[in-house]
Amino acid sequence: MRMFALLFAAALTFASGAQAQAPSAKITVVAAQNFYGDIARQIAGDRVTVINVLTNPDQDPHLYEPSPAVARQIADAKIVITNGAHYDEWADKLMKAAPRPGRVVITAAKLVKAKHGDNPHIWYAPATMPVVAKAIAAALTQADSANAAAYADGLTKTLAGLDRISQRVTDMRARHTGKSIAATEPVAGPLADALGLTMRNQSFQRAILNETEPSARDIAAFETDLKTKKAAVLIYNKQVSEKLAERLIAIARASQVPVVAVTETQPADSSYQDWMLGQLDALDKALTGSGS
Repeated sequence: MRMFALLFAAALTFASGAQAQAPSAKITVVAAQNFYGDIARQIAGDRVTVINVLTNPDQDPHLYEPSPAVARQIADAKIVITNGAHYDEWADKLMKAAPRPGRVVITAAKLVKAKHGDNPHIWYAPATMPVVAKAIAAALTQADSANAAAYADGLTKTLAGLDRISQRVTDMRARHTGKSIAATEPVAGPLADALGLTMRNQSFQRAILNETEPSARDIAAFETDLKTKKAAVLIYNKQVSEKLAERLIAIARASQVPVVAVTETQPADSSYQDWMLGQLDALDKALTGSGS
């Protein structure tokens, strides 16, 4: 609480000073997660300044605490992109502490009507990012109408790239629908749903999502699914290191169940499309070789 109080003070101080400054030559877009920022960059190119907050695929995003520098960046942003669904509440608190007239806030969860209690990893649903891209293009056009044609062209190209993901999902769904898989937590749950896969051990995943301990019964059932190969593949979150997850991964490998790693943060030097397609390729290979 004290940390956020200090950040709020920093944000308010910066916001009051920013009003007297000359406007920046470029629109500043702050994205709470780098995959949303990447889509903004694809649409706008170098016409805007995109600042990504969460960028490290080796860091647990659930443990993130914003710095005063991030508070200042959000206070000065013309457009802010967040995930919502209680995934990045720190961003909402910083914006509330430093209100800015005319600031446009794009919240992915609101766009796709994800509500509290739903899986917050909505960027793994193939239908999410095209909707977010259109909202970003609209916000950029509203803020900088002189470059409306360029933003429209950028949106068209970005949507074409995103369509590669949808096409890949359609292809994999035709070959793998109905197969059972397991996951240490529900990061890629929306993608599994789109692929028509049957996710086992969901009560275990709900416990992890809600930061509670899975029951002994759920743990035992999970282990049995791996040992008996009722799960064709095990998906785990590479960004989170937990002894229970490591134990399940070891059981899967000992039982010759393919293991696929996913992340919550887009890797550096990768586009959102390439990131998703790479994970789909790994999952496709695992499902094809599982014999299930």
